[in-house]
Amino acid sequence: MPAMIIFSVVEFMITMTHAYPFLSTEQKKELSDIAQRIVAAGKGILAADESTGSVAKRFQSINAENTEENRRLYRQLLFTADDRVGPCIGGVIFFHETLYQKTDDGKLFPQLVKEKGMVVGIKVDKGVVPLAGTNGETTTQGLDGLYERCAEYKKDGADFAKWRCVLKITPTTPSQLAIMENANVLARYASICQMHGIVPIVEPEILPDGDHDLQRCQYVTEKVLAAVYKALSDHHVYLEGTLLKPNMVTAGHSCPKKYNPHEIAMATVTALRRTVPPAVPGVTFLSGGQSEAEATINLNAINQCALHRPWALTFSFGRALQASALKAWGGKKENGKACQEEYIKRALNNSKASLGKFESSGEKGAAQESLFVADHAY
Repeated sequence: MPAMIIFSVVEFMITMTHAYPFLSTEQKKELSDIAQRIVAAGKGILAADESTGSVAKRFQSINAENTEENRRLYRQLLFTADDRVGPCIGGVIFFHETLYQKTDDGKLFPQLVKEKGMVVGIKVDKGVVPLAGTNGETTTQGLDGLYERCAEYKKDGADFAKWRCVLKITPTTPSQLAIMENANVLARYASICQMHGIVPIVEPEILPDGDHDLQRCQYVTEKVLAAVYKALSDHHVYLEGTLLKPNMVTAGHSCPKKYNPHEIAMATVTALRRTVPPAVPGVTFLSGGQSEAEATINLNAINQCALHRPWALTFSFGRALQASALKAWGGKKENGKACQEEYIKRALNNSKASLGKFESSGEKGAAQESLFVADHAY
């Protein structure tokens, strides 16, 4: 082949991925700035995006009625917690209903959260559905109409979004089909968000269900994350304007062998180092059914890991920030202060853990209770 033709082919391949840029320099800066604010030092995310059905289960555990007003009252308690949470929470993920609710004095929740210096986020997926031709695996629906929904959510105050895909470890799963399908769905979602100035949180959750060991979880986590970042590259997603929300690498809930926080941290950071580009500003771990205390201790160990970590490693917790707070509230107005104190305590602990500075005092009671739910869906 003549040298001129070879050069032309190489030149084409270099320019090919940049032939049709969909983000301007200004748009990239906006996305990058939002992502950096969310994962600023010591800050993580409050995931308050539980669906109405998920809230029903939580409220049932405290004998509270699952009404829109009760959901508003409970979330108002979290959003109006005092200034001690300011340095701890960089962003709050809302459910659609919550984005349009107001405080007792008529202030929209997004406005309240923004005034506290936090970034407003929104859950945009429509839940998991069966993936045909697999052994009980799933994909996530919600791409239809997402372009229009993102435009509306941006107008209504949301600057980042969340989309959850779910994979499970069994002797036959996750299949290559499930890995590739979910990676591509996440990439398509991410590119749609970025077109509207919304930072996408990419969440490929590997469930803790099963009896697999730590090494098996690490192997699967690496395969899944590698596929996700290949898909994000294929879709020209701007990585500096994204966040990753993965599982920590842990053994299955039914695994007979118990691993210590140092082992979990090494496996987790190793998996991330092998798959997640340094361009990604932050990794905001989900708690995955760990107890509140366990999630904090493991996050702290991850941030004390001796391996180089080019990203912020922090939290995006729902249950692991709220379980004790919900129990303290019990659906009773007079318990509002107690609820907020529990939430503030958890936020402060996880903020320290995101810096590797948490010192465990051997918590007892609710903080030690497992939050594992089989086939967890919300």
